[in-house]
Amino acid sequence: MRLAYNNMQKFVILWLGQMVSLIGSSMTAFALAIWVWEITHQATALALFQFFAQIPQILITPIAGLVVDKVNRKLLMIVGDAAGGIVTVIVLLLYLTNNLQLWHLYLAFAVKCTFEQFQELAYSTSISTMVAKHEYSKASSLGFLAGHGAIIVAPALAGVLYGIIGLVGILIIDITSFFFAIATVICIHIPQSTPTKLSICDRTNILHDINFGFKYIISRPSLLILLTLTATFWFIHDIGEAVYKPMILELSGDDTKLLGTLFLVSGIGGILGILLINIWGNKQPRIYGVLLGMIGAGFSKIILGLGRIPLIWIPAQLCSSFNFPLLGSSNDAIWLTKVDPKIQGRVFASQSMILLLVSAGANLIAGTLADHVFEPAMMPGGTLEPLFHNLVGTGKGSGMALMYVLSSIGLLLVGLIGYTVRKLREIEVILPDYDHIS
Repeated sequence: MRLAYNNMQKFVILWLGQMVSLIGSSMTAFALAIWVWEITHQATALALFQFFAQIPQILITPIAGLVVDKVNRKLLMIVGDAAGGIVTVIVLLLYLTNNLQLWHLYLAFAVKCTFEQFQELAYSTSISTMVAKHEYSKASSLGFLAGHGAIIVAPALAGVLYGIIGLVGILIIDITSFFFAIATVICIHIPQSTPTKLSICDRTNILHDINFGFKYIISRPSLLILLTLTATFWFIHDIGEAVYKPMILELSGDDTKLLGTLFLVSGIGGILGILLINIWGNKQPRIYGVLLGMIGAGFSKIILGLGRIPLIWIPAQLCSSFNFPLLGSSNDAIWLTKVDPKIQGRVFASQSMILLLVSAGANLIAGTLADHVFEPAMMPGGTLEPLFHNLVGTGKGSGMALMYVLSSIGLLLVGLIGYTVRKLREIEVILPDYDHIS
């Protein structure tokens, strides 16, 4: 007997499946990061994980946006989950046979994240077809928790389980999570207009469709400014984030349980942020949520970077994570409201491609800056040590702490600058909602 659910309930079931899958994948990513750190002790090796994952995403995103607008989104989510499960099985087999190497992981992450790009676009563009407009903020906040919250919640579990069941057990949990995600997608109806076939012969038409999202954003200055601001924020953020794990591990004497605890606290902060979104509801203007989230995250991260003990790291991490659901869901709700669902795949793909490009650039340079510039400069007798040793200390980990503080100051400045731009502050007035366009 099929149970009757309203649209929001259906979306929550879909979200739950994706959340479980992403928790499994994030646990694997965290466990593999610990494994790599144990054998290399290099920030560059960890930063390259994200870099190699992003490069194929950047290349495939324009095509992914076109495909999402023309192919059944339910099918794309199933294929994305299935591909992720297969890649994880291959990594498990390589590890069990003692053949797993660093380049295997880079390649595996590249393939897995390529399919995830289709899956994530299909998921994000399904929000406006599944829930009512007044529920966009709530649905988007849940989507943010599924897409980003899992990344900060799962390591807490992995940090504890890594010492109990090891990498093998965590990989098995990840594989199981993919089956759960696929089952929830199969059970839920995802509305979409009749898919149209891609015309592989008409190259001109395909190029036009790929470029459509960029032209759409450029022709709307307020959206372009919003994208520029968020891209700048995430570029600066990811430089700091790339050195976060090695910084904590270095300063704590490779205490993986402490790192897991910090991610647990981060998850709690994210959950509190989600609760705020649901209490706040659909209050306007959403752009203030974006800017306040940036400022709050920057200020909290400055405190975290300056701290040298868990007593400071833990509350600072809690406050930092509290801001990201507000920032992310407010930003998502603006795009969902202003862009017609029929073209969201292409427009969101263009947005995603820009953010991936800046994030890949940040990850590419962050590890090198940490290992070859800031860390040596903050060792006893280093060029920067006399200037900043009172702020972040001296020795291993201090250079990365200085990088983290400088990037956090940048986040704070980005949010403050956003308030000075009228076309950004008034974006929700300047741009009509997609259903109000005649």
